[in-house]
Amino acid sequence: MKIAICSSMAFAKEMIQTKTELEKLGHKVTLPLNTKTHAEGKIKEENKWEKVYWEVFKGYFKVIKKNDAILVLNHDKNGIKGYVGGNSLIEMAFAYVLDKKIFLLQEIPKMNYTDEIFAMKPTIINNDLRKIK
Repeated sequence: MKIAICSSMAFAKEMIQTKTELEKLGHKVTLPLNTKTHAEGKIKEENKWEKVYWEVFKGYFKVIKKNDAILVLNHDKNGIKGYVGGNSLIEMAFAYVLDKKIFLLQEIPKMNYTDEIFAMKPTIINNDLRKIK
């Protein structure tokens, strides 16, 4: 399966590790632009101007369109179990509209937009990448 990974850049190292694990399982995996740079600590925080300059949304929407599914790495962040940030929520919605499979690494978080995440019917894999099929 071709999978695009979606996540907060705070989890850049985890994205790279997950990509490696998924590839071992036979999947083809795409990561967001600058994931490696974030993982190496060369970029400390996401920057709104970086998103504008690199057209991050348009670029990754094109990637999602070419994949069969997305995997949202919703690790715990900011005191929220299974955090899904704004970018990931937008990417989930885009995948949903395109009828792509949506996988969540952990349970749906309790956030202001919990109902919206639930409505997109993600498959929760409970940290087991072998459940992606």
